[in-house]
Amino acid sequence: MEYNTTIFLDTRRPKDNGLYPIKLRVYSTQLQVKKLYATKYEMTKKEFQSIWETQRTRKEHQEIRNELQAIITRANDVCKTLEPFSFTQFEKKYLRNTGDGGNIIYQYNQIINKLKSNNCLSTASNYELSLKSLKAFILQTKGKEPVKIPFADITPDWLQKYESDMINRLERSRTTVSMYLRALRTVFNTAITEKEIDAEIYPFGKNKYQPPTVRNVKKALSQDHLKQLFDAKPQTPEQKKAKDFWFFSYACNGMNIKDIALLKYENIQDDKIIFYRAKTINTSKTDLRPVTVYLNEFSKSIIKKYGNKNTAKGEYIFPIISDKETEIINHNKIKNFTKFINQNLKKLAINEGITSDISTYWARHSFATNSIRNGASMEFVMEALSHNNMKTTVGYFAGFEDKDKKEFMQKLMNF
Repeated sequence: MEYNTTIFLDTRRPKDNGLYPIKLRVYSTQLQVKKLYATKYEMTKKEFQSIWETQRTRKEHQEIRNELQAIITRANDVCKTLEPFSFTQFEKKYLRNTGDGGNIIYQYNQIINKLKSNNCLSTASNYELSLKSLKAFILQTKGKEPVKIPFADITPDWLQKYESDMINRLERSRTTVSMYLRALRTVFNTAITEKEIDAEIYPFGKNKYQPPTVRNVKKALSQDHLKQLFDAKPQTPEQKKAKDFWFFSYACNGMNIKDIALLKYENIQDDKIIFYRAKTINTSKTDLRPVTVYLNEFSKSIIKKYGNKNTAKGEYIFPIISDKETEIINHNKIKNFTKFINQNLKKLAINEGITSDISTYWARHSFATNSIRNGASMEFVMEALSHNNMKTTVGYFAGFEDKDKKEFMQKLMNF
């Protein structure tokens, strides 16, 4: 056994009332470390001996002895779920309220807080929206907002009703519904991994409930539309700036706006930018690979036009965020800048009759698709996008244009 637990009378220093505090003592045999945890009880040495250390407790003391025994039992129950034992995990589970482990709301908040502490603010926001939606559905069906949601209450039938309510009554998109339910599924998986709940109550999977799958909508502009948008005359300075940064993203391997905002002059080496994607820093620590982007004349011109005049290595290239601000403020600045690009580029695209759906995300898909259409291998694009598997890269490819398919078929019989 990697641990042992005992009730301990801390006689190092009496309290003002002359009593000594009773504490839970936990000892790790592997770490050879002990820690003491406070309880609400206090006694004299004689009382402790009479109530706890004796084999036969007097009747009037049996209740308090049972309460002390309950502390030991709870501590042991927590320790049994820890493999290997660690004080960090023990304190997380032991010091919370009884029943929190089986409470979905508590488990959501644990994941949200962890994501925020790792500066994964966008992902944390997704979980917050998922939890808000879950609580709103229960409020709508039961008439009061829940303070606790037992895992056992979430069955396949319940999930089907929840999905139907979001789609039919609230008119949520299937993408949103899928996002919320996949977050809930992760909460279940995490609780099972940490032995908070029994795997038998897991409501997801084959012959149970499966979140709706969302058909991958291709978000790539054709080469003709790319040229049309690049040659378009913006009607406002805002449209001009939005267009410049969208094509900077496109020219830099479809770099997303957060990574653009985080670029510093130290990332520029000769005629290339070398950086780590913010998205993978916390998820791929064992296989973290830098992304290399070779600068062309256009991308260099954007840096020259919009870049900070202070080109010291530690300075951000673009004045989007600042080291002087908090993570949350910088997160909101990136979010607002992305919104600025999307709103103004959409106006420009609509004026050109291209599409009303365009966004910064289209730059990444357009880079992938047009690279392949122009002869780049799928392996090249996979590396350029910093993907870990080919399946993800294939999802970015919008297919070949009809004119290319027609040309291929015409050449098919040219032996």
